[in-house]
Amino acid sequence: MNKQNAVVSVDRIRHQFDNKIVLADISYSFTKNNVTAILGRSGSGKSTLLKILNGLIQPNEGIVTLFDKPIDYKNMQSTRLQMGYVIQQVGLFPHMDIRSNIDLLGKVTHQAKEAMQTRVQQLMDMVQLPHEYSKKYPHELSGGEQQRVGLCRAMFLNPPVLLMDEPFGSLDYETKRNIYQHLMVIQHKEPRTIILVTHDWDEAITLADQFVWIENGKIKADGNTDDLKKLKVSNAL
Repeated sequence: MNKQNAVVSVDRIRHQFDNKIVLADISYSFTKNNVTAILGRSGSGKSTLLKILNGLIQPNEGIVTLFDKPIDYKNMQSTRLQMGYVIQQVGLFPHMDIRSNIDLLGKVTHQAKEAMQTRVQQLMDMVQLPHEYSKKYPHELSGGEQQRVGLCRAMFLNPPVLLMDEPFGSLDYETKRNIYQHLMVIQHKEPRTIILVTHDWDEAITLADQFVWIENGKIKADGNTDDLKKLKVSNAL
C-alpha cells in the first residue's frame, strides 16, 4: 500500500451483511490525481467498498481517511461535497432541465447565478454537449448524452475525488469509447483522484493508472496498467 500522495485511504476495513463477510481487512491508498480501477467479479465487494468511501455504508471495522483525516460517518455533508459520485443509472431528475441537473450542487452551496452559468457552459464544452442542450430534459437525450450530463453534475464543484460505480456498463461499445475520450479530456484539464469500479478489463486498461483486484472481499492483486495487462493475459480474461 503506497501512502505517498494519498488522498483517500482505507485501513483494515471489514464489513459484513448478516453473516456474510463482504470485505475482509482491506487496506489501500488512492493517490492524488490518479485513476484507480477497482475490479472484481459480481459479489466480490467492489461496489460495497465504493459506498463505504462515499459514506453510504459505514464499515463494521476499520478507518477511512480523506486528506489524512478520518471520515466522520455521522457528518458526511461536507465530505460528500469533496466527492463527485457517478453511477450506472445516471440518476438525472426527469422534471428538471439539463442546466438545473448540472448546477444542482451550486444551488445547494448558494453560488452566484453567473458563476453557475459559467461553470455549466465550461463543463458542457468539456464533454462536447451543445449549449442549447441546457434547456432540454433528460428524456430528450440519448443514454450516452445523459451519462455525460451525469459527469458534468458530479464535477460541478470541481471535487478532488470522483467516485464512479460501473458508470458505463449499460452503454454500447461505441458510446463507451466516445465517453472514455471525454473523461480523459476532463482529467487532463481538471486532474483529480478518480476511483472507478468496473468489471470491464479493457475499460480499466484504457482509463486507469492503477488497479485493485478484489476477490472474496480481499485484495488479490494490485499494480499499474502494465501489471493489469499481464494479469489479464495470465488469466485469459
